[in-house]
Amino acid sequence: MASSRKPVIVRKFTRDWVAGYANGAFLPSAPALELLDTAGKVVTINWDAIKWVCYVRDLASGDAANPERLLHKHFTVRPRATGIWLRLTLTDGEELEGLAANDRTLIDGPGLLLTPPDTRSNTQRIFIPRTAVQTLEVVSLIGSGHRRRPAAAEQPELFPPEAAE
Repeated sequence: MASSRKPVIVRKFTRDWVAGYANGAFLPSAPALELLDTAGKVVTINWDAIKWVCYVRDLASGDAANPERLLHKHFTVRPRATGIWLRLTLTDGEELEGLAANDRTLIDGPGLLLTPPDTRSNTQRIFIPRTAVQTLEVVSLIGSGHRRRPAAAEQPELFPPEAAE
């Protein structure tokens, strides 16, 4: 059974960050993010102050400047996974690319859940609140690898039955 709290690193616009455990799903009506920090205290952070929430593999990365180890913020080649390839400019001017699911959360969700360009890093997913997004550009729609075959037209017979007599 999966835990309802996931390890996250919350990056604020003030460049400081908080590590802890957050709920797997965010409510659009919640005015702030509730986070259980590593000391066991509940910390509340307003959505306006949050730049992004990174779901990570390991909270103790050892790097104080970049704990989420988000080194690659742009795809170098076309992604292989299915989804919508997005390019975002955040309100502080930083650019980020990611792959989002092709569903209604793009339109009416509390924010965007992206798969980062480098899935081998510490960051597995990035949640960006809507208040942090300045511009959003759809780069490409990446579909599944198999294509539907067109309906086969009726094939004419090589040897019609009346010619065989």
